[in-house]
Amino acid sequence: MSSRDVILNRVRRALSGAPPVEESVDRTYLMEHGSRSTEETVDLLAENLADYRAIVHRADAAGLAELLRRLLSERGARSVLVPPGWDASWVEGAGDLVRVEDRAEQTPQELDAVDSVVTGCAVAVAETGTIVLDGSPDQGRRRITLVPDHHICVVRVPGQVASSVPQALRRLVPGRPLTWISGPSATSDIELDRVEGVHGPRTLEVVLLSGGRSARLA
Repeated sequence: MSSRDVILNRVRRALSGAPPVEESVDRTYLMEHGSRSTEETVDLLAENLADYRAIVHRADAAGLAELLRRLLSERGARSVLVPPGWDASWVEGAGDLVRVEDRAEQTPQELDAVDSVVTGCAVAVAETGTIVLDGSPDQGRRRITLVPDHHICVVRVPGQVASSVPQALRRLVPGRPLTWISGPSATSDIELDRVEGVHGPRTLEVVLLSGGRSARLA
């Protein structure tokens, strides 16, 4: 049965009021392309992130706080938004930086005034250079990573790295608010003039935190 037949059958049943019927899904497609070691998979993630114009850094747990402070200082950030599940001490001490909390009552204008946001992630996909957020406590609400102009995302490697999209999907909960990020926000007009920061952060920095398990960063 083709995909077209499946869709049309679903439409017919919906229009007739008939109860839904369980359908088998062909899952014989490749789960990943090629065979790679764990180190090679992490390197592929870094390569594809950079190819999408994300700025990639590597750190261990001992050096994470210092790296985050340096990135915020070099950016000239005066304020940084911190999700509730994040260890705020990692971004303190960077000059006169003001720490902003993720609050439900924040307006878009308030978020637009925030210079930077630092979050964790749910999973990162090596083959596509994609980071997935799911709204967990170390990531906060979706809007905090869409409005501020600068996003620093920490990925625990190898624990939070999936080789391919099918493997990443197995780790995600469909009912959560998933945000898939491949590089900084960008668009092009008919003449292929690239403009960044249109519907998301203009600058995406990714920290690959070595020795990280799949646990949250809280």
